[in-house]
Amino acid sequence: MLITFKSLASSDVVMFEKNAQELLNILGKDPNALMGIVTVEQFPEAIARLKAAIASESEGHARVEIEGDAEADSDEVVSIGQRALPFIELLERSLAENVPVTWGG
Repeated sequence: MLITFKSLASSDVVMFEKNAQELLNILGKDPNALMGIVTVEQFPEAIARLKAAIASESEGHARVEIEGDAEADSDEVVSIGQRALPFIELLERSLAENVPVTWGG
């Protein structure tokens, strides 16, 4: 199943449900909600949480690479940063235009 995040400030961001749920969980939103909203007032904290998750994951991968873990070299791993970047951009554009981001419904 796909989840579509919408805003009047930018193009839609479409994600697989599992990936969208991961990002919603980071934001403190119900990952199983069929619809929802990120309000303009919530954008600064939401953006900060996503960037912190990216930084945390990056630090973890750096440690794994130093230890020489074979999985760290896998080209099949898609980082949270790669998945979250379009969503962060949507939030930032929506913040600049003072409009919410919604999903579902």
